[in-house]
Amino acid sequence: MNTCPNCGNEVIGREGKKFCSAYCKSNYHYERNKEKENTLFKRIDKQLKTNRKLLKSFNKAGKSTIRKEKLLKEGFDPKYFTHYWKNSKGEVYLFCYEFGFLSKRDEKGIEKFILVQHQAYMN
Repeated sequence: MNTCPNCGNEVIGREGKKFCSAYCKSNYHYERNKEKENTLFKRIDKQLKTNRKLLKSFNKAGKSTIRKEKLLKEGFDPKYFTHYWKNSKGEVYLFCYEFGFLSKRDEKGIEKFILVQHQAYMN
């Protein structure tokens, strides 16, 4: 007696038949492929969550500055953000949810990120 790998019911029919119905066969393969699949959406969501986590961990005070290379080395990717905010000077802060960053060069030419946390006046 064979049992269906999808639902566990008895499989009736020809010898070697694995599934009790066409639905179970389709559902079984759909669920297996869904687990394996590394979709674009999943990759983007994972990177956004990584970016948010890093921005939060390096910005304990609400506003801070960090070398760009250090954040990139940790896995930060500035191409992934959820929205932006433009200040009165015309500078554009990119945000990953409630944590934002602005890319700047200091007087020595070193690239840095200014990290901020979203404030009510930024709406």
